[in-house]
Amino acid sequence: AGGPFTITVEAPDTTITLDNVLVGEVWVCSGQSNMEMPLAGWPPNDTIMYSAETIASASVSEIRLFNVQRKVSAEPLTGCSGNWEVCSPSTVDQFSATAYFFGLMLNKSLGIPVGLINTSWGGTRIEPWISEAGFKNFDWVKLPDKNIQQEKLSPQTPTVLYNAMINPIAGYGIRGAIWYQGESNRNEYREYEKLMPGLALNWRAMWNIGDFPMYYVQIAPFDYGPVGANSAFLREAQLKASTAIPNFGMACIMDIGEKDCIHPAGKKITGDRLAYLALAKTYGKKGFPCEGPVIDEMKIEGSQVKLTFKNAPNGLTSFGKELTCFELAGANKRFYPAQAFITGTGITLFSPFVGEPASVRYAFKDFIIGDLFNIEGLPASSFRTDDWDQ
Repeated sequence: AGGPFTITVEAPDTTITLDNVLVGEVWVCSGQSNMEMPLAGWPPNDTIMYSAETIASASVSEIRLFNVQRKVSAEPLTGCSGNWEVCSPSTVDQFSATAYFFGLMLNKSLGIPVGLINTSWGGTRIEPWISEAGFKNFDWVKLPDKNIQQEKLSPQTPTVLYNAMINPIAGYGIRGAIWYQGESNRNEYREYEKLMPGLALNWRAMWNIGDFPMYYVQIAPFDYGPVGANSAFLREAQLKASTAIPNFGMACIMDIGEKDCIHPAGKKITGDRLAYLALAKTYGKKGFPCEGPVIDEMKIEGSQVKLTFKNAPNGLTSFGKELTCFELAGANKRFYPAQAFITGTGITLFSPFVGEPASVRYAFKDFIIGDLFNIEGLPASSFRTDDWDQ
């Protein structure tokens, strides 16, 4: 790793010289609008926290940026539109905020150049980003007619974004990928639990460089309104998927959701948490956690429930605030707010309305701000201990 280098290619009748070439860690950054959203934000109201400060200080020559231009195709393409650019205020303002903050932390922590390839499209489902070969185990997905006219293709059609925006870069030398998507699949949460690792396995097969790491963001709480499934089921599917295959991991952002904006402003938090996963799991850095608390065990003792958690060896915290996101239900499946108290590395909870508890739910709503963290400040995902349909 290092540079800048000059590469000269000579032939009998010509010489080509490439200047300002870096060698470093390259990551593919993909998904829907929360990955696509640029540092400058989107008018009129979608903003990025610390936007002006970040852009003004973004003269980082060791970070290089590549935006794959939007395109759909019914057949796999071998080329795409885009250019490598040196990171500067004039180039980073329209680059993915999540990807930039991720790459910035990697560059600072590793001390080596970082290349970021942003290939994302707002509002898209996960199915367009998977190749035809990737659907062999997902027979519920209807693949497009290969004879369909290009102008009739939708960016929501399965395979078409893989064909046009992933296949052209498949095989490029990368360390791994980050992913931020799921909002558009929230009503198909059971299928998503399988499609999320399916996408990673598909990309790994197409790159053919082994089980490269993929880290993704759990969707943030947001008020989707009365229509459709509770998005907590999709968050649950993402949490379950995180342990389905090797070199996989999920960044939780339960603490930064916005009730009326599906694009949280705290993209630095998002990018940093993805970087914690990469630094710890891919680069072997130690001394910090990379994941928030995950429920380990539930014990029912009379009217009380006691929970223990993984990923919280030093304890839990609510930063001095009352825990308000826990609910309890008995066998009748009616949930009531629970009184919850941190007891070392666990939680004790009860409700005067539930004499014989059967299930615990934490932050299991469309919009809610999580209030449970490990003491290093990483939040717990929403979770439940039942498998009830609602």
